[in-house]
Amino acid sequence: MSLNDTPRGERMHIAVFGRRNAGKSSVINALGGQETAIVSPVSGTTTDPVYQPMELLPVGPVVLIDTAGLDDSGNLGEQRIRKTNQVLTKTDLALLVIDALHGVDKFEQNLLRNLSDKKVPVILLLNKIDLLKDQGNGEKHTAVAAKVEEQLHLKPVMFSALRNTGVTELKAAMVRELPRDEDRFRLVGDLLHPGDLAVLVVPIDKAAPKGRLILPQQQTIRDIMECDAVAVVTKEQELGHTLKTLGRKPNVVITDSQAFLKVQADTPKDIPLTSFSILFARYKGDLPQLVRGVRAIERLRDGDRVLIAEACTHHRQSDDIASVKIPRWLRELTGRQLQIEHAAGSDIPAGLGLYSLIIHCGACMLNRRAMLQRLEEAEHAGVPIVNYGVFIAYVQGVFPRAIEMFPSAMLAWEEGGR
Repeated sequence: MSLNDTPRGERMHIAVFGRRNAGKSSVINALGGQETAIVSPVSGTTTDPVYQPMELLPVGPVVLIDTAGLDDSGNLGEQRIRKTNQVLTKTDLALLVIDALHGVDKFEQNLLRNLSDKKVPVILLLNKIDLLKDQGNGEKHTAVAAKVEEQLHLKPVMFSALRNTGVTELKAAMVRELPRDEDRFRLVGDLLHPGDLAVLVVPIDKAAPKGRLILPQQQTIRDIMECDAVAVVTKEQELGHTLKTLGRKPNVVITDSQAFLKVQADTPKDIPLTSFSILFARYKGDLPQLVRGVRAIERLRDGDRVLIAEACTHHRQSDDIASVKIPRWLRELTGRQLQIEHAAGSDIPAGLGLYSLIIHCGACMLNRRAMLQRLEEAEHAGVPIVNYGVFIAYVQGVFPRAIEMFPSAMLAWEEGGR
């Protein structure tokens, strides 16, 4: 897999914020070493957020996000600001660009406070220092930097995109602020030891892309290999035969959620069993919260509104999971006349409080911060939320076996039933 093939949802998201014409796009170009963002002296050149992948060693693949100026105005400006604010929900690290000639006022102070409230780490960049009238010994630079530090209580990186000054220092600061891979959560690797055996059940159906596995399956296999365990991949019809011929008991069986019933029947009870989607619920979000949310299915009443939310848009098949299977399962299980609505894409609808339940996809196209933000919005609105894997395990009667290997999730399930 090449650098550009690394899924955006698996990259650390570094977003560049600031005033219009503070030089945000120039910073992106200087960091990436190429002109990918449009640079112009005209304020408001950047409209929609622009995503640029790059490699930041030793962190690994990251994505830089160029945003519109948050001091934009007019109807179009409001739309740009709204899209820039949406970037905040997925930002792992913020670069706050300050025009050295303009300095700091309430705009930068409010923006820094907003980032702090969202617990987003921030690096200050004092950009365009080449335009300051030096006295020959750097005193003017030092004085401006000291004033910025006094106002915002953060020491800025001195930067000039034009002269390529401060790029090395900025990259070093980014490496310090971003979590390393070993500090990040694992899909399944933290549950396995070197030499352990994991059996992956992968159905081949209409939704499966020709010639390859879907992203969650690829990522799970990679995570198993990185912890020096062994992955065996089989179809649900071959699982029984596979288990008999392995020669030893696997440490875990991981299945596609839609094959839960057959896989559970063919997997001995002393072998831990879960699904790709439940692993992603733990990896990208808060599995106990999603497990607590599944209890809300029992409380649904006629006329209740249920939102099925997906993080990406795609061509729907005749037996699509979101528009066909989940609505059918939900109505069959509850026997209720429900209002089922759908949302797809990077934005979750406003007015979540109108819903009695949210059923979310596995979030393979979202980074962890973006999914946690969605969970927080649901919790703030007082709306229970589950993901596909948790929901399907429940409606197919596979609970609590599907979560037995996760103690915190089991505790949430048991407390919810009291």
